[in-house]
Amino acid sequence: MIYFWNQIIHPILQLTKPNDIVEIGCAQGLNTTNLLSYVNGADSGRLVAIDPSPQFDVRRMKQQFGDKFEMLRGFSLELLPHIHRCDAVFVDGDHNWFTVYHELKHLERMERFPIVFLHDLEWPYGRRDMYYFPESIPAEFRKPSAQKGILPGVNELVEDGHNSSVHNAEYENGERNGVLTAVEDFMAESKLPLQLHRVHSQFGLGVIMPDDSDIYRHYNEVTRHIIAQSGL
Repeated sequence: MIYFWNQIIHPILQLTKPNDIVEIGCAQGLNTTNLLSYVNGADSGRLVAIDPSPQFDVRRMKQQFGDKFEMLRGFSLELLPHIHRCDAVFVDGDHNWFTVYHELKHLERMERFPIVFLHDLEWPYGRRDMYYFPESIPAEFRKPSAQKGILPGVNELVEDGHNSSVHNAEYENGERNGVLTAVEDFMAESKLPLQLHRVHSQFGLGVIMPDDSDIYRHYNEVTRHIIAQSGL
């Protein structure tokens, strides 16, 4: 998500001023560092990061940011039920229908639905599941997959292609397949008034925002303007 930080994510954070932020999926910690810089500059604020195997020096990050930062090691669907409120969530973990759909369902049960930033709503994972840990997905929701690559416009997996090191679903499209499908299915079922804003570049960014008050209707209007002006 670091690609969207300067032109979209940081302006939205400055507008909405979230205090408690959850990040699902940290990888090398590039976006984590940005989020910690944001919460560190606020009067109050805290980042809880969730990842089974973060690829950065967690101890050093904790020494630098202290109580502003908490690292939870594990799967999001096991840890999210223990978080009862937050203001903003960044979803960039396991890119498959089952995980993203149920992450959103957990967020729906919180005291108030947070602002949600989601990566990879476009190709290759908008309509195709990917599994970091296939065994963590119930068999009935897990597509046939293989550690093979993906090419644009090619439905079948290939030996050399994009992201060949992870388990990719053997086919694209269809029911319960991909991140965008998970978002669409969740929003179609939810009774909450929500707005989805999309950016199509760099594998896609989605921003889900409540639309249940004058202030959030203002936030949605400004968010549309920020995205339009970004040129991304």
